[in-house]
Amino acid sequence: MGLRKHLRAEKLREEKKTQYFASLRNCPTSPRKMRLVADMIRGKEVNKALGILRYSKQDASDRLEKLLLSAIANWQSKNEGVRIEDSNLYVKSINVDGGRSLKRLRPAPQGRAYRIRKRSNHVTIFVDSKIKND
Repeated sequence: MGLRKHLRAEKLREEKKTQYFASLRNCPTSPRKMRLVADMIRGKEVNKALGILRYSKQDASDRLEKLLLSAIANWQSKNEGVRIEDSNLYVKSINVDGGRSLKRLRPAPQGRAYRIRKRSNHVTIFVDSKIKND
């Protein structure tokens, strides 16, 4: 049992070396709003996704644009000597998970209080090349 788990963890570590991603932790936007923007660029070619994010009016699009540029830079650092235009990069997957919630109290009528949850999220974006350079 322990050996199988160890081998699986080793295989996942090897896969992670060939994946190109960037992650954003504890972003102060609700996951629901971030998912709306993430759904717009999922599976799109990188230049098209950057154009969509640049001209989108949602606040979350600014953060996602910066994260996508970071993922592209990570791909570039692992693939030196390969041009981005020739590699045909696309957004392979994008995950938006709920992060930590800040809980606050707002005064309510008749001595009561309402709880306010200020939500945050974690975003991970994976980019990949349609043309393999192996």
